[in-house]
Amino acid sequence: MTDPFEFLVRGDVGAAVDAVVGLDDERRRSFADGLVAHVRRRRDNWWWNDEATALAVAAVGCLPTAATAAGLLGRRNVSLRAADAGPVVQVARMRGVSWLAELAYRLADRPRRDDPAGDWDFVAELLRVEKAAAPAGDWFVEGWLARMAWPPEWQRPVPLVDRLRGDVFLDALVPRLFEVDGAGARMAFDEFMTDEKMALPRALARLAVEGRLDRTTLLAGCVSRLLRGDRPGALRPFVALHTLLEPTAAEVGRRRGDYLRLLADAPGPVASMAQKTLRALDGGEVEGLLDASRAVLVRPDRALVRAQLGWLDQLARRHPDRAAEVAEVLAVAADHPAADVRDRAAALAARHGHVIAPAVVVGPVGDDLPPPAGPLPALPAIADPDELAEEVAALLGGRTTVSGLERVLDGVVRLAGRDRGRLKEALVPVLRRHRGGAEEHSWDPCCLCGLLGGVLLAAADPVEGGVRRGRWAAMLAAVRRRTPGSYAPDARVPPPHRLLRARLAEIGERVGPTPHPGLLAAPTAANGAVDPEVLYERLARLGDRGAWEVDLTQALLRLPARVDEPLAARAAALGTPAGDRLAGWLRAGGLPDPVQRVVTLPRRERRPHHDWGYDELPRQRTHVRLDPPAGAEDPFGLLTLSAGSVDSYVGDAALLWPAVLPGYRGLVAAYALPDVASGADQDVSGGAAILPLLAECGGDGGPAVDLALAYGLGARHESDRVAAVDALLVLAAAGDLDAPAVGTHVGVLAAVGDLTLTRVLQPLRDAAAAGAPLSTWRLLAAALPALLTAAKAPRGTADLLTLAAETAGATGVRIEVPGLADVAARGGSSRLVGEARRLTAALDGAGVPVG
Repeated sequence: MTDPFEFLVRGDVGAAVDAVVGLDDERRRSFADGLVAHVRRRRDNWWWNDEATALAVAAVGCLPTAATAAGLLGRRNVSLRAADAGPVVQVARMRGVSWLAELAYRLADRPRRDDPAGDWDFVAELLRVEKAAAPAGDWFVEGWLARMAWPPEWQRPVPLVDRLRGDVFLDALVPRLFEVDGAGARMAFDEFMTDEKMALPRALARLAVEGRLDRTTLLAGCVSRLLRGDRPGALRPFVALHTLLEPTAAEVGRRRGDYLRLLADAPGPVASMAQKTLRALDGGEVEGLLDASRAVLVRPDRALVRAQLGWLDQLARRHPDRAAEVAEVLAVAADHPAADVRDRAAALAARHGHVIAPAVVVGPVGDDLPPPAGPLPALPAIADPDELAEEVAALLGGRTTVSGLERVLDGVVRLAGRDRGRLKEALVPVLRRHRGGAEEHSWDPCCLCGLLGGVLLAAADPVEGGVRRGRWAAMLAAVRRRTPGSYAPDARVPPPHRLLRARLAEIGERVGPTPHPGLLAAPTAANGAVDPEVLYERLARLGDRGAWEVDLTQALLRLPARVDEPLAARAAALGTPAGDRLAGWLRAGGLPDPVQRVVTLPRRERRPHHDWGYDELPRQRTHVRLDPPAGAEDPFGLLTLSAGSVDSYVGDAALLWPAVLPGYRGLVAAYALPDVASGADQDVSGGAAILPLLAECGGDGGPAVDLALAYGLGARHESDRVAAVDALLVLAAAGDLDAPAVGTHVGVLAAVGDLTLTRVLQPLRDAAAAGAPLSTWRLLAAALPALLTAAKAPRGTADLLTLAAETAGATGVRIEVPGLADVAARGGSSRLVGEARRLTAALDGAGVPVG
């Protein structure tokens, strides 16, 4: 029998029109029921291009109301982006449908949040045809902006101002630009054909000059939006538009209070705009300016504060009767974090009659950090299949975490041997719902989704386990290095991750109906560590049943890396192979420390044809190479790491490695170093997120940890720099921070241009303020020699000298800085020389020398 909806599969729009034209009410109702059922049961249930157009034609041609049509066409799997509204309108006219505008409004109320431009053209065309007003929702505004930034191909040669001038939605949507949160982020696009910056603010200002838009409305909207605030990047277009509108003195005077609020509280670029706008006024009320200045002078924006100091100096000169009051306000900046601002404030305050008492330095002092709290205990084991299903849903539906993964693996092993029927009932629906999170992603060699999904299916269904068992066995054989089978481990997968994949393969191969007490490697601490006593007890309970090889290996790697002879003797007394392995491991103290060698790698050669990522690669990068110590075995390859390349990157997978090797901080750092470095020299986000996890690990750090901290402090994204500071403070509190080594790497990397020095200042200032002034000073003292002796001191060196002077003075500790005296002795009054002299003076006042 022919499928009456075959035309939908083919995307045959003409057939869709023919199918719905001329239907009487009864046949139309029957056709509508069949259409909805077809869409719901279709396996390949994604609708694009002509398929989406055909579906829209059929829906408008047979469904009874706008609500039912929107329910079908507003599904997330229906993309009306490229659908043609023409045939839809044609069918609506033939049928006499009067609810197209309502359909457009309903579709606008259920948009895809991840794609504001999706479906917008279709909705907008329906509204144009019906001559209906623009929807009130934010989505329509965002979609309109996206279409202005990226017009259809036939409109691209047309300048933006001309497209706006004739746009039917312009008058309705321009006021909404100032009301929709985040709209400014979509307004900062360039002119499509000319690449002119801030194209939309320029076009709006031009239309205001022409009289097409009301200039007063635009200016009021800018000020209102800036007062409401938003992300700094989303406010820039409004600052640009405000500047282009060139408000008159009278307009500024009427809104003086608003501009003072912006000066005191708004983000830096907005406050600077308000400052320049107010300074252009002649005169003005003094009291309000002094109140706003008190807030401005404590802001960290040095340029803004220095300009405010100059403004107040002029104010005191113009109003000598109020000079003393102005001087008191100037003194507010005496505690500013920037030393040059403090000096300027003190000088100006003294000029107008207010002398600031010098700060009393008490020293010597060290760091004042709370002792490390230690890792939290691991969450309790999963008790029943329903709880396991909830944990699996969370794991497959979000980011893979150590806690979630370990609890699921341990729970699967134990519950599969208790009641496999209940386990299947609980797991299979979850795996169906989260199919995408349990499938192999071939583009990511470190992806665990396919392996994890296979393990979960094998635990629930022995047939599924049999299908995959051959592949798992080949993986295990290759990892054990016993047979050169057909399965070859991907060289892009680092050994810690390879071990994790081997664990999953072993669990998939071994899990089954036989009762099992649980994984030996199940962590007892949140950082992945296993308590030696707990592992001994697990082996004792296991008895003669035999431990799973990779599971036991992982359990041993999670033990503290130290010798424990009493427990080793008890383990040997178990009389089992697993007990003997534990005894030998405890007597050896764990893995031997690998030899770490710092290596600087050049950028690889450009590949033939189009090498799209080559130009984004750093010209060089510093990695750490690992080699086993002489005579040491390395069965899993964990102690061996080549220098790699500057384009190696694994992403979130690295966050699982500290729990694989929780007692080997330096080892994990060496493997994760390329990801951390990419945050500094390629502006990748999230690479330094592993640093706090490394700080919670045990074991020696060595050059790998020092380099990782240096790169983390210079990361492009603030979240990564915060992670580096958190790790630095934890290590300092534990006495494990080699501050001079970290500082040396910061200085050397910045001196040759491999690290952006200006990014390092705020993290170090935060570390000092958080209770680590001595560690910060020791780090800076080691970083400065390479910076001061460079052919040209990198931008930001003067700022680091300032912080060095502050921390040296605060701690009272003297550390010799090679090259400092030469810079301080130079002639001239550059800021670099001035800050070098400031540090020299601070060191002359410090009393405790440190090597």
